[in-house]
Amino acid sequence: MNVPEVHVTVPDDVDLDEPIVPSASRLWTGGIATAVVAALVVVAGVFIARGILNVPVLAPKEAGTLGNSSTAVYAGLAAASTLVATALLQLLLLEVPRPITFFFWMVSLATIIVAAAPFTQPAPLASQVFTAVINLVTGIAVISLLSGVARSAIRSGRPSPRDNRAAGVR
Repeated sequence: MNVPEVHVTVPDDVDLDEPIVPSASRLWTGGIATAVVAALVVVAGVFIARGILNVPVLAPKEAGTLGNSSTAVYAGLAAASTLVATALLQLLLLEVPRPITFFFWMVSLATIIVAAAPFTQPAPLASQVFTAVINLVTGIAVISLLSGVARSAIRSGRPSPRDNRAAGVR
């Protein structure tokens, strides 16, 4: 079985012989922004399923276009899970070789699990399928956005050679 390769371009100003020191503020600001995106993906997915496709995701059809309070819980769990993923990413950036590759695999496998989970619940097939799609799209958004945030945090966590020259360091 061929395993897909993940290629990460390491910025020129990152020395792989030294530990990576990511910018925590950039990482967490990006993580919070990604959590908002994850929550909005859930809300948009529920809206599309219920309002446009008439698929009763998370609540009976009578609950309206956005469902009921379970929609807010679902969106909140997506946001909270994204913040947990941000914490995992920070730990990996600090202590693991090839941290973005490990992050990609861990969150990809978690996404597969949450995408399969609706099929274990007693619900109509259309609801199961659409919930799985929402979970999959949310996971893909989190993986792609936080991977970019990590690259940005790594780049901003180290002074570039230009900064060193400007400061008189050789």
